[in-house]
Amino acid sequence: MAEKKLVISSKKYTGETAVVSARLPLDLIKKIDEICDATGRTKNEIIQICLEFSVDNIEIEK
Repeated sequence: MAEKKLVISSKKYTGETAVVSARLPLDLIKKIDEICDATGRTKNEIIQICLEFSVDNIEIEK
C-alpha cells in the first residue's frame, strides 16, 4: 500500500460546528503546536485537518 501524506492547504470548511473535548498526551500537543508554528494555523484547524484525513483514510480490521 502506498504511503499517504497529509498536505495542509487553504482553509475550506465554513459549515456548522460543535465543540468536542478530548484528552491528549502532552507530547502530542507539543507536536501539534510545532505544526501550528510552522503553518500559521490554529490548533483547532490542525486538529480538524488531521481528524478529517484520518476519518477519510481509516481501515478497520475485523
